[in-house]
Amino acid sequence: MHDHTETPMTKNKPANEPVRCQWAKPGLYTEYHDREWGVPLHDDQQLFEFLILEGAQAGLSWETILNKRENYRRAFDGFDADKMARYGARKKQQLLADAGIVRNRLKVEAAIGNARAYLAVQEEFGTLDAYLWRFVDGQPRQNAWKTLAEVPAQTTESDALSRDLRQRGFKFVGSTICYAFMQAVGMVNDHVVDCFRYREILAGSGKPSRAKRRAGKKADGETPVARLKNLGPRSTEWLREVGIHTRNDLERTGAVAAYLLVKQRQTASSLNLLWALAGALRDEDWRQLPPEAKRKLKEELGEE
Repeated sequence: MHDHTETPMTKNKPANEPVRCQWAKPGLYTEYHDREWGVPLHDDQQLFEFLILEGAQAGLSWETILNKRENYRRAFDGFDADKMARYGARKKQQLLADAGIVRNRLKVEAAIGNARAYLAVQEEFGTLDAYLWRFVDGQPRQNAWKTLAEVPAQTTESDALSRDLRQRGFKFVGSTICYAFMQAVGMVNDHVVDCFRYREILAGSGKPSRAKRRAGKKADGETPVARLKNLGPRSTEWLREVGIHTRNDLERTGAVAAYLLVKQRQTASSLNLLWALAGALRDEDWRQLPPEAKRKLKEELGEE
């Protein structure tokens, strides 16, 4: 659970303030706790990002990494593993001179090496998601801790994941780091039972409450097309395969048409893009579809 320390609940907390895990102190931790920590995650690029960040955190506070996360995204090309795997000596020196990230040579070299190992995992398993979630049989482990002191630092599952990752060439993936990663990406639900997020995640939604979604909607400002920029590391390559070379092409083509183009190809490598596009068919793009197209897409998605 990173470096979280157990502190007493605030006695004079406002009546409408939800009960949280005790480590979620005000500020970045609260936002991270309420919106991300423990939510089952299946997007390859985001999983890879968390794996790199958890390794970078070793020996430091998680708050330090949260404060540097945007710098990491900038420095490592949005965690595009294809680009990271090709980093040479010049890029490595640039990273070691970048005050916005943790300038530790071993961690920087590990991030580059882990990108190459990650691409190999994708080649073997299709997705990093498919590889990782095997270690919990495809479903989050639902724990029921009453206090932070009960939460383990590692488990047999994290031991197994750590061993396998190391055999595949990953570094900074000890069992404790792996368990923190599993907690973060929702492979285990380690919110304490009194925490409001425990019940939300146990119910299977993993999403913030309706009030919190309304509060964050304006700040997020995401359209279906905007969300596509967060696809897996090979999304640019896949989009080019279906004739979409620029963001303008994507805007003009629309998420629906892009989905259909990818669906026609039926290539295993495009599964991440396919399902991310399918998830984008819920907003204004979906409403623009003619009824027959909606019916066919629902059939493909197993909704009818």
